[in-house]
Amino acid sequence: MRLSRYFLPVLKETPSEAQIASHRLMLRAGMIKQSSAGIYSWLPLGYKVLRRIEQIVHEEQQRAGHIPMLMPTLQSADLWRESGRYDAYGPEMLRIRDRQDRDLLYGPTNEEMITDIFRSHVSSYRDLPLTLYHIQWKFRDEIRPRFGVMRGREFLMKDGYNFDLTREDALHAYNRHLVSYLRSYERMGLQAIPMRAESGPIGGDDTHEFLVLAETGESEVFYDSEITDLKFGDRRIDYDSIEECQAVMEEFTSRYARTDDTHEESAFETQVPEERRRRARGIEVGQIFYFGTKYSQPMGATVVDPEGNRVPVHMGSHGIGVSRLLGAIIEANHDDNGIIWPEGVTPFHVGIVNLKQGDEAADLACDQIYNAVVEAGLEPLYHDGDDRAGAKFATMDLIGLPWRITVGPRGLKNGVVELTSRRTGESEELAPDQAVTKLAQIYAGKL
Repeated sequence: MRLSRYFLPVLKETPSEAQIASHRLMLRAGMIKQSSAGIYSWLPLGYKVLRRIEQIVHEEQQRAGHIPMLMPTLQSADLWRESGRYDAYGPEMLRIRDRQDRDLLYGPTNEEMITDIFRSHVSSYRDLPLTLYHIQWKFRDEIRPRFGVMRGREFLMKDGYNFDLTREDALHAYNRHLVSYLRSYERMGLQAIPMRAESGPIGGDDTHEFLVLAETGESEVFYDSEITDLKFGDRRIDYDSIEECQAVMEEFTSRYARTDDTHEESAFETQVPEERRRRARGIEVGQIFYFGTKYSQPMGATVVDPEGNRVPVHMGSHGIGVSRLLGAIIEANHDDNGIIWPEGVTPFHVGIVNLKQGDEAADLACDQIYNAVVEAGLEPLYHDGDDRAGAKFATMDLIGLPWRITVGPRGLKNGVVELTSRRTGESEELAPDQAVTKLAQIYAGKL
């Protein structure tokens, strides 16, 4: 993409309504525009990152054997009455009526609908285990939407639902989701710590939230500092192996890590040496639940077991806040000049800056580098405007592309361009083809 043909409405001034870094930078970088309180239009740059995150989630869910689908945003109130949640959920749920005077709701989550789909089509244990998921826009009528996409009313979420014959099978699904989430977050350049949490309106006794440590987090968290040394890395896991998934679960949840809802100070002091006790704030970016037969029992989602008995299936639900993740990534990756995207989610893989637009040699070199980057399977953003060098650099720093190639007449006379890391600020002079080759090596395995 050439910047002269792109829609990137960057702002020089910080909007007064933005209180945290991610909100400020998303507005300034032209990623979002507020439509109404807690509801945003996603402009091209923000939309590209949103799709990068969504693609990682899809890939890791399907790697774990989970099956994608799509359910509607509007749901029948009758389904929620079956489960008993329609009146219990609270004012966060937007309730509406259609012209036939039927009660509908804009879904905040989909346990009832997926249970109805399951009971309509599955009747035998031979069809289990089964995990279905989708990535869909949700709505929760927050009383005080704030912090941009971090606490909006409309948001994009991945929610998945497992159906299993026994509690043991369902807990394996729980562990399988934990593994897939750890892989997803690390691919996005995040460390998201699984912490024991409360289930809230979803229900169930077993639940973990995944939290990214950040000063702007809405949750107070308490944890053993050893947990921040854990990395999933590129290890291979057999998702069908109960033992392997259980081992990862124990590795990442055996140390004390809890949100303020479940924190017990006496247990914290007993289980964690004083020098490793940490109190901080965290941003929730996902949660996994096991809730047994909470929905299958009242809604009649049953299967015939091997002995011929009809039994309710055991279920769990598992969510990742896709749009919320974008804000969390920025909160964890920024400086005074702007965003610093991890390579796995960057909207463009490299920015190309022409220091002297109109100079024949510089224009030709930029075009050649642009084409070479595209041929390498990467997406460049070519700043081909007439702005001064300082303004071009400021824009590139603001939007946070991980790498920049700077092309100017002086360097070209020596046969080099400058490759700069946004994260470290370090630059290296390389021949143009070597700069492209190095970029391809950096991104190998990250796309």
